[in-house]
Amino acid sequence: MTALEKKLTDRSARVGVVGMGYVGLPLAIAAVRKGFRVTGFDIDPVRVRVLASGRSHIPDVPGSAVAEGVKAGRFSATTSFAACGRCDVVVICVPTPLRKTKEPDLTCVILACRSVAAHLRKGQLIVLESTTYPGTTRELVLPMFAARGLKVGRDFHLAFSPERVDPANKKFGIANTPKVVGGVTKSCSALVARFYGQFIETVVPVRDVDTAEMVKLLENTFRAVNIAMANEMALMCHRLGVDIWEIIRAASTKPFGFMPFYPGPGLGGHCIPVDPSYLAWKMKSLNFEPRLIELAANINSQMPEYTVSRVGDLLNAMRRPLKGSRVFVLGVAYKPDVNDMRESPSLDVIKLLSERGAAVSYHDPFVPAVEIELGAGRQPLRLRSRPLTRAALRAAHLTAILTAHRCVDYQEVVKHSRLVFDTRNATVGMKRKNIRRI
Repeated sequence: MTALEKKLTDRSARVGVVGMGYVGLPLAIAAVRKGFRVTGFDIDPVRVRVLASGRSHIPDVPGSAVAEGVKAGRFSATTSFAACGRCDVVVICVPTPLRKTKEPDLTCVILACRSVAAHLRKGQLIVLESTTYPGTTRELVLPMFAARGLKVGRDFHLAFSPERVDPANKKFGIANTPKVVGGVTKSCSALVARFYGQFIETVVPVRDVDTAEMVKLLENTFRAVNIAMANEMALMCHRLGVDIWEIIRAASTKPFGFMPFYPGPGLGGHCIPVDPSYLAWKMKSLNFEPRLIELAANINSQMPEYTVSRVGDLLNAMRRPLKGSRVFVLGVAYKPDVNDMRESPSLDVIKLLSERGAAVSYHDPFVPAVEIELGAGRQPLRLRSRPLTRAALRAAHLTAILTAHRCVDYQEVVKHSRLVFDTRNATVGMKRKNIRRI
């Protein structure tokens, strides 16, 4: 047994996690709870101060867990990457967004790897968790570390393990969500499996880093494509005059060969709208046309426009133009019960409504304020969450449910609204005449 294997097994290894966001912080605290000493690295000094004081900025991580780790001396946070040299394992969990051209933006990964590589020493295990295209770890990350003169698989170890974080999921968290791992070499694979096996119930080794990278893209492309189908079915059902929600509910009674996916005003979050584009970009570089992925992206990207079109039609039926009408939006986070607005379709809907002259206000108990860029050189739209009162509902010509937070009383919403456009089936089972669904 090597020295690192021993340290991983008895949990005396020091762990560094780069990026204290929705992926990195839950991972760090999960390792702390199993006895590891963890240092969190982040370039945001405010975030580091919050964590160092024993508080959490992530809803899924209670402040008490951070405070306990800090008090026990097992968790610390810093902006200085010099401490990477003292870590036995360094896990990189930084964002991988898309550029406006739909090309991968690996700036954060490159900067993080350079910072970690500057302090690379023999015996370390480096793991990339940031979602990216197949080949990134081997073609982009490995050369930055190998340039230090150390040999991978012998002097240091490098692996990829895709994050599988689902914010606000009460059933599956870090510990009980199976962890896919793949190393550059066999020894890298063995070490990364041993590491995650100390605090995650099920570890799923795959052949290599390229395979592990592709696993993540398959998972999220699967969701994106099926959500696109649900969205297109919703458009068809509206045209046919049938209820998409009843159809999905009935189809879901089939015990085999069917998995329900649901329509909505668009696709949001840090993974599903972005990850398929990483795969599409990679395949285009190999002269392969990813037609299904691009068609699904096109369908999903048109849903905010469709939502606004439906709002306009509903107002027209009330003999009101969209311009000048008051629209009260419920929910701007990308999914229920989180404060994350990354790629949220609600923001696109608000932008389109505002650009067409509607007076938009919103309520979201998790998001106190938003700033939305408007087109044609206009000043950004700055809104603050309004209290969800009877007066606010009655004042609006239309209430649009775009994110269905569970803490909202939708019976009250329907009771006091003139007209409700429900894009999330939050009003399921309600029979009032002022409800319209996507």
